[in-house]
Amino acid sequence: MMIKGLIAPLLTPFDDNLNLDQSLYNDLAKHLLATGVSGLAPFGTTGEALSVSHSERKAALEGLVKAGIDPAVMIPGTGLCNLPDTIDLCQHAVGLGCAGVMVLPPFYFKGMSDSGLYDYYAQLIDGVNDQRLKIYLYHIPQVSGVGLSIDLVKKLHADFPKAIVGIKDSSGVWDNTKALLEIYGLIVYPGAELPIIEAIRLGAPGCISATANLNGTDIAEVIDLCLAGNWELAETKHKKVCAVRLMFQDYAPIPAQKALLARSTGHSAWGNLRAPMRPMDKNKLDALADGLASEFGMHF
Repeated sequence: MMIKGLIAPLLTPFDDNLNLDQSLYNDLAKHLLATGVSGLAPFGTTGEALSVSHSERKAALEGLVKAGIDPAVMIPGTGLCNLPDTIDLCQHAVGLGCAGVMVLPPFYFKGMSDSGLYDYYAQLIDGVNDQRLKIYLYHIPQVSGVGLSIDLVKKLHADFPKAIVGIKDSSGVWDNTKALLEIYGLIVYPGAELPIIEAIRLGAPGCISATANLNGTDIAEVIDLCLAGNWELAETKHKKVCAVRLMFQDYAPIPAQKALLARSTGHSAWGNLRAPMRPMDKNKLDALADGLASEFGMHF
């Protein structure tokens, strides 16, 4: 049930007509799995999920499976603001055999009570009506505008232990991640590699990190060293992956990573973005590429 290691939230490629490019999508998934990544999280924030339609998500997942990607290594994002579509996306992912689904809270209406958010997830579980359903809550309040309190997560996991199995905590607040890790039986994936050593010491199986798209091998190595108990070497190598992550955070991470992927693969389509996102300024991109090359030997 649990994916151990590094999970990559896949970037989503669009062709020059801004249609989802399945071939490039499949290629990236295969490359990441072949170079150290343990799992894939299609259609998260990094994958521009809310710029991708309901039908496109389903077709893209089917395309990955047809290309030979084992659905058991995938936890796709399925959370939308309305229950019918979220139920449908969850049922589709479960039917394909995905390891789980990552579900945002309904994020349009702000200031909703924990009771209202509880009702949403309870009705989602009832609507999917499948014992194979494994939900990973998605906590990213700085983007969604709607957070999941510790008390709410505890109650959901206690009341639906077979369905609400885990959470991705992208809050960036260590105290919040630590409190989640203290919930018995809950699978907790930090949303970045920065706290991964402390998180694994407290029982995390790994992390889900956007920079896995470009730095997956090094991040995966740190996690694998931690899981093997080689803490000293993990801490040494962790310094580099943290520095790379922090360098990316000084830029627009999604446009930056897609532009660098376009350079490294030779496929210019990787640089395409759907509005409202816009391409990165070339001077900034060159500065990022120069910094990654000079400081970390990463050439794009």
